[in-house]
Amino acid sequence: MFTGIIEALGVVVSMQEEGSNVRFNIASPISHELKVDQSVSHNGVCLTVERRGELQHSVVAIDETLSKSTLRDWRVSTRLNIERSMVANSRFDGHIVQGHVDQIGVCKKIKVENGSWLIDFEYDASLGNVTVEKGSIAVNGVSLTCFNSKVNGFRVAIIPYTFEHTNFHQLKVGDAVNLEFDVIGKYVKRLVGK
Repeated sequence: MFTGIIEALGVVVSMQEEGSNVRFNIASPISHELKVDQSVSHNGVCLTVERRGELQHSVVAIDETLSKSTLRDWRVSTRLNIERSMVANSRFDGHIVQGHVDQIGVCKKIKVENGSWLIDFEYDASLGNVTVEKGSIAVNGVSLTCFNSKVNGFRVAIIPYTFEHTNFHQLKVGDAVNLEFDVIGKYVKRLVGK
């Protein structure tokens, strides 16, 4: 489990196809601190560290993960939001993030507003996901608060610190992002029904 508070930015330095899987070799400032078999969020996708060196680590994504997330679009030089799983005895700064992408969303609008950024995202509501006003969502693994919530979209506000310390500073209109909708909301929706 994660909290959506990004620890570091990583970068894909090489990739290898292994059957229908893809191995990503990633350089990050915390690669040397990771352990083999550790779960780490990469742009909101929980992946297992398989190899680790002083400057980089590697993870493997299976076809299922590639088909349901933006990993299929990763290339050498893609920048990634990295977060290790939460520690049970520390502060819970974001919200419950599982690292299980529900669907891919699309950036529809970016507006700079007095030192912050307002970003609109669109998603496929036919897949059953919902947002609620002032509810939580993880976009590329970052814990954010939704507003202007509607059937197939929502807006978030990004503060300067988040903009600079995540890959949001590279986001452009039309870019695909990984979306993980609030796990509590998903269970409530299932219990209450459509």
